Amino acid sequence: MLSRYRKELCLLLVLLFVAFWTIIFSRNREADGLLTALLESRFLSGRNLENLARQIGMYGIFSLGMGLVIISGGIDLSVGSLMALLGTVFFYMLTGAHAWIPGMHWPFAMALLLVLAVAIGLLHGWLIAKIGMPAFVVTLCGLRGYRGLAQTLTRDTSLGYYDATYSIEGLDRLMTGELFGMPAAFIAFLVISGIVYYALHQSVFGRYLLALGRNEQAARYSGINTTRIITYAYIACTLLTCVSALFFALYTADVVPSMHGNFFELYAIAGAVLGGCSLRGGEGSVIGIILGTTVLLVLQNMVNLLGYDSSFSKVITALVILGGVLVDRFEIWKWVSFRSKTA
Repeated sequence: MLSRYRKELCLLLVLLFVAFWTIIFSRNREADGLLTALLESRFLSGRNLENLARQIGMYGIFSLGMGLVIISGGIDLSVGSLMALLGTVFFYMLTGAHAWIPGMHWPFAMALLLVLAVAIGLLHGWLIAKIGMPAFVVTLCGLRGYRGLAQTLTRDTSLGYYDATYSIEGLDRLMTGELFGMPAAFIAFLVISGIVYYALHQSVFGRYLLALGRNEQAARYSGINTTRIITYAYIACTLLTCVSALFFALYTADVVPSMHGNFFELYAIAGAVLGGCSLRGGEGSVIGIILGTTVLLVLQNMVNLLGYDSSFSKVITALVILGGVLVDRFEIWKWVSFRSKTA
């Protein structure tokens, strides 16, 4: 049983180590007693934990979508640029300030934005699965094109929603408020994680997706509609990116297309790869993606709390991706399992 979840258990140990390290070195040095100093550390402060939970929710949602695409044997480099475009379109629908985009109330704007995200995912899936274009090329074009379109719409200026001409009553409370003492983004992440867990680990779609990632030709010969499964994976990715884009746009209250969502695709890839998703396809779990994303964000939180240069977080992201690929390349997870059996 433990061997089956060896990746997740190793990640959990890494997470606990990083959290403990951060607690130790961010403790209150003026407190009386070691235990009191640890409990009053900046890492365990209510504000820090709330912000960390919100970040895990917002980053985790689109990382789940990226994980599904990676498990299928593909990649999506357009996530960050797509978030900039969707945030821009959403704010224009609220303000009615652009001639090409009709203004409307926020529930209709959200629904239309989700439809747009599905259409983009359908386009990606069609080009990759039906036409046979490489996923790297298709999504690289999206990385450049979506951000460029957002910059064209706004003339590369910031766009907010406080000047909305349509009612936004309840929007802040829904997207940036709290439920049961936890940020709305984190609650949404937990719900979406449950849905994705069922889809990947309990449904026929999940079995087909894993089989497709391991060997696309064998999956096709066994009767699996690989075109449909690949398309579903990319639709799920863009749909979850849209949900995350709504949280990010409303949390920041404005969108600057040239900066909004920069390198978010790397965070998603890092979280998924660290969580055990193989870039060769056919491997990965929802629990692993959750833990991988959490470890990545806790590491970044450690950098901020301990006063390291904020640019160092980019080094951490690069090392996480490299380390995840090396672990997958040399199958270190299997080595850990072998060693535990022979010990």
